[in-house]
This record gives sequence, structure tokens and C-alpha cells, in this order.
Amino acid sequence: MSIVYKGATLVPGKIDMVTDWMPHQRWYAGKGHVPTLHRVGGYRFDDPDGEVGMETLLLADTDSTPPVVYQVPLTYRPAALEGGEKALLGTMEHSVLGTRWVYDAPHDPVYAAALVRTILAGQASEDAQAGSGSNARAVGTATGVEHSTVVSSAVLSGEQSNTSIICHLEDGDGDPAPPLIVKVFRTLQHGDNPDVIVQSALTRAGSDRVPAALGHLAGSWDAPAGGGSEYGHFAFAQEFIPGVEDAWRVALVAAASGTDFTERARDLGVVTAQIHSTLLTTLGSEDATPETRRRLGDSMRERYAAAVAAAPALAEREADVTRLLETISHVRLPALQRIHGDYHLGQVLDVPERGWVALDFEGEPLRPLAERVLPDLTQRDLAGMLRSFDYAAGSVHLADSSIDATSWAADCRQAFIAGYAEIAGPLDTDSTTLTRALELDKALYEVVYEARNRPTWLPIPLGAIDRLLDEEGAP
Repeated sequence: MSIVYKGATLVPGKIDMVTDWMPHQRWYAGKGHVPTLHRVGGYRFDDPDGEVGMETLLLADTDSTPPVVYQVPLTYRPAALEGGEKALLGTMEHSVLGTRWVYDAPHDPVYAAALVRTILAGQASEDAQAGSGSNARAVGTATGVEHSTVVSSAVLSGEQSNTSIICHLEDGDGDPAPPLIVKVFRTLQHGDNPDVIVQSALTRAGSDRVPAALGHLAGSWDAPAGGGSEYGHFAFAQEFIPGVEDAWRVALVAAASGTDFTERARDLGVVTAQIHSTLLTTLGSEDATPETRRRLGDSMRERYAAAVAAAPALAEREADVTRLLETISHVRLPALQRIHGDYHLGQVLDVPERGWVALDFEGEPLRPLAERVLPDLTQRDLAGMLRSFDYAAGSVHLADSSIDATSWAADCRQAFIAGYAEIAGPLDTDSTTLTRALELDKALYEVVYEARNRPTWLPIPLGAIDRLLDEEGAP
């Protein structure tokens, strides 16, 4: 049991220290301003050796509209953590314990071990603040690793919105066990995280087309606006597959060298259809409604308006864009189901002797969680992957203008759809039209992104928009 020294004074205070540190973190959403933080909950883990204090603060930034809730796990140490300089928030003076070194906990091996132990065992953690309405409860998945322990850990670099910890394990007999990766969600939203729900459902169904889900940590906190509590996922543990490349890197090499990629693209279509089929069986579906059609059309038109603002030349294609978008008023909408939601080559691993393995089922990151958890059209995933083949071809051309991989991308797109049809059945006219409209929707989204972040890449989505509007058979 952790000892909480009630009445002890801390200089500086925890929230003061986090306030100074948070704006410099990649996952901080309020770029350009200093947060105004207040505590809405938290929880603790025990250190078996009694040396390291572990506390997760759930903090609402009320300077954002709406307020953003952040998860900030901290460790408190009596001495500096060797090699932990980059994770150090600073030191504080504890009126009972003296000087404490405060670290961003995912970088601390004691925290990583406690987090994994809690998740795999399905244990409840301690409330960090009595009466706060906050709690954390773990749900482990029976996958044969329940009694494994962490022997080493390292934070995965380069992530923007979450913090993932790669953990190497030993089983109950002290022998090496397969590694896992646990994702700590930094920004919390009310509701189930689709990455946890979708991937766990696929694992329960026996699918090897995703990394095996091993368990998660979830809980509640006080609603920042008052009037009750909110609930969501804090962390998610899954199988870690080391030493592999994602499909984006594999495809780039093929596109740059002109290597035929159609068989791999066809296999990816097969895998995509298998994932959709399993999700339909395990999580069900619901019929599309007139409201579904209206929301879809409104969203596409909003994307077009945003794209024109970013690239004014697109205004010349208003009639063509409107004509294509209006086709969704007439096509038959299929049943809605859970999908990937942000599907592209970078979300797929190339695993030897296993094939393509999809990951990161969180959905399009800029969409609100309330939208990302809704059943959607499977054609949205198809459109995302079709756009990704175009991006592979376009990026190699940007790197070397002598390379024209347009035909390579077209062949991959055709092979991907053919592979999907082997499992799901041929795409009828309505489905093909809907896929094309969603491709356009995705390309419009890309225009806005590239205009803001990589203007030299704008020709890729702009070229796709012209192709989608001009190709033979366009509605």
C-alpha cells in the first residue's frame, strides 16, 4: 500500500511543475499557450520495493475550449534516475521525505513494470484522491502472458498524441516471453477508445491480422465542466512485433524501383476484407438512415469548402465536385459497421510468415471521439488505402522527378480492390461510386493538411482530385 503523507507540503507544487513542463511535450494539444490546469482525478501504483512513488494525475486544461483532459503519470524518486535526464520534470522539496526527483513516468522502468503488472493481472489500482470520483480498473485478456513480468522497457520515439512503452518480459519460470507494447493515452475523452474496442474484438475472435490485444486500463474522472463524471481508457497493452517494416516503407521501395507490387496489394485487399468480415461478425452492424446520408453529404461539402480555402484553384471544379458528391443522394448505402477509420499503408506491418498485420484502430485523429466510435462505411477504409497507393507514387516522384510511378499506383489500386472482392464479393455500381466519392473526400482532406504542413506535396492530392473527377465513368 502506498503511503500518502496528508498535510505534507511540496515546493514547487505538482501542478505548478506540470504546467511549466507540459507545453514542451509533443502530445500537448494547446500549442502556443500555457495551460491552466486543475485536477479532475488520478490513481496510484505501488512499488514492491517501496522506493519509488507512482501517481497519475488527471488534469483538465480549462484554458482550452472545450477543456482538454490530460493524463500525466509521474514517478517520485529519492535520487536521480540513471539515464532519465530527458524525462526529468525537475526536483521538489517534500516536507517529510526531502528532495524528490520527478519524472515523466513512462520513461521510468518501475512505472512500466507496475502498469503492465496491473493490466495483465486485471487488478484495480488505488484511488489517488479520496472522494475525487476517480478510479482506474484493469481488464486483462487471457493470452498466456498473464504471469509475465517486465525486465526492461523503453519509450517509442516519434509519437505525437500518445506515449508507447516497449516492454521485454519474462514468464513465470524466468524464461524470455514475447514482448509487448503498452500505449498510454495522453489526452482523454469521454467514451471507449476505438483502438481498444476494435482490436480487442478481433483478438477475441482469433484474428491474427492484428497484434494480439493483451488488456487495458480504464477508469473515470470528474467532468471538467462539472455535473458528474466521465469515463475512458487510460492505457492499452498489445503484442509487440519487432524488427518489421510497415507497408508504406515496403511500397516506397517497390514504387521507386518499379517493382511489381500487385500481388502484395491483392493480399492486402484480402486481409482488409477479412478484418471487415470479422468485425461485422463480432461487433454487428446497423442500417444506414436518411440522417446518415445527410451527415455524409454535409461532411463532404465542408471538406470541399475547406480545401478551396487552402487551394483556391479548386473553385474551378465546383460543378464537377458537386456532381460527384451529389451521387451519394442516389446510391444505396450499405449497412454500417466498425472499421479501421484511418486506413493507409503506414497502418499495416509486413510480418514474415504471417503477412500483413493492421494496427492503430483509433480512427482519423482529427475527428472527435464521439464520431470515431460510430459504425461507418467499409468503403471509407478502401478509399483510404487507395489514396495511400497514390501517395507512395507521388512521394517517390517528389524525391526523384525522373520517376513516374503513376501506372504502378493504378495497378496496385486495381489489385487491392480485386483482393478485397475475393472475400467480400465484387463491388457493385453503388459501392464503386461510393468508394470514389470517399476517395475524393479523403483527397480534399489531404489538400488542407498539405497546404498547412507540406505545401510541396500539394500536387499529390490535387492530381488525385483531377483524376477522380475526369476518369471515364465518373458519375
